[in-house]
Formats: sequence, structure tokens, C-alpha cells
Amino acid sequence: MTMNHVYGIDEAGRGPILGPMALAVVVLDDASTAHLTALGVQDSKRFGAGDKAQEARAALALQIQQTAIAFATELVPVEIIDEHTFRGRLNHLERDVAARLLERLTAPRDAFILCDGKRLFNPMRLQYPRLEAHDNGESVHVAVAAASILAKHARDSAFAQIANIYAPQFGKIAGGGYLNAATRRFLDAYANLHGGLPPEARKSWGAEKLPDPSGPSTPDDQLTLAT
Repeated sequence: MTMNHVYGIDEAGRGPILGPMALAVVVLDDASTAHLTALGVQDSKRFGAGDKAQEARAALALQIQQTAIAFATELVPVEIIDEHTFRGRLNHLERDVAARLLERLTAPRDAFILCDGKRLFNPMRLQYPRLEAHDNGESVHVAVAAASILAKHARDSAFAQIANIYAPQFGKIAGGGYLNAATRRFLDAYANLHGGLPPEARKSWGAEKLPDPSGPSTPDDQLTLAT
């Protein structure tokens, strides 16, 4: 890795009640930064929701994978999310996964790393002194926006598999697994039939009942439901 490399880190799926969370790291140099900027790579949330948004992210995800110096993604399963959230350690979990991805990419200690989420990722400066954690980090550098897209694409793909499992019995699960009216209808229907939540539901979002839309919170972990 050379000194002009930038490591961008972002996550997707921190807030939904259904399905895993995804984190991604994207490594860019000057040339790949310019190329992805010209392609219009930006915060994944700006693409919106729905099938067309997912198709646009999928197409850009492929371009990012082909252009980046290196990248890595990881899906965090519901069971691990629950284990940490019940103990008020969701932020710790995200940092642990981010550190694992950086190790997988053999990032040096003096790597220049940009993360989305100032409060969330700033503690990692103890391990990586040149790390910068920003709120709205996708607007700071295209590497973070690219990580946002890879993480969201991984999360979209994982949720689509979950939705396909239940579609024959319950119909389409709209809303991407966030705690909205469509997801509540699915969870109500599933609970009425099976007496509990599906295995893909995060029990820490309200144990064996439908949680408040604000989700759980602790002094350490405040959920971001718009991610």
C-alpha cells in the first residue's frame, strides 16, 4: 500500500429489525478516486429504495469492485447483533468488524482511513492514528461513498434472500426490513401463525414483541434507523 491510498469504511443495515448488518472497506488511489467520482458514486441512501434503486447500486457495486485497489465486505448475522445489542455493545461490534476487515486488507498502522460516523468510529484512532471519523463521511471522500454502496448492496442481497423465503406464504415484505407498517404486518402475521418472531428478526429490538420504532438504546449505542 502506498501513501496515496485511502481506506473508506461504512455500514448498512444497523437499524432494521429483519436481517443482517453489512460493513465494507474500499481502498482507492488517486486514479480510482477520480474514476469513481466521474461515475457519480455517492452515498447509497441517495439512490432511494425500491427495485430501481437496488439495480443502480448493484451496477455501481460491480464498477467499484472492478476499479478499487482492494475491498472487503462482511455480513453480521442477527444472532451476533442480538448478542452485542443486549449488552449495549453494538458500537463495539461495528468497530470489531471494521478492524477485522482492515486486517484482512493488511492495512498498515499508518493507513489513511476515513469512516462514516464520528462517535462510532473515532475510538479506532487508538489503533490507526491517521483514521478520521466524520458524520456524513460519504461526502468527505468517494472511498466512503463506495464503501456505503458495497455495504448496502450486500445488505440488499441478503434481505432479498430472506424476503424470498417468506414470499410464498406471506407475500412481498416491503420496506427492506425496517420497522415500518409493512414489516409490522409481516411480523404480526408470522407471530399469529408461529407464536413468535422469525429467526431473521433481531430479538434485541424488543425481545419477543414488536419494538418501538426508535429501537433499543444505551449510553453507548444509539441506533441509526435511516442507514
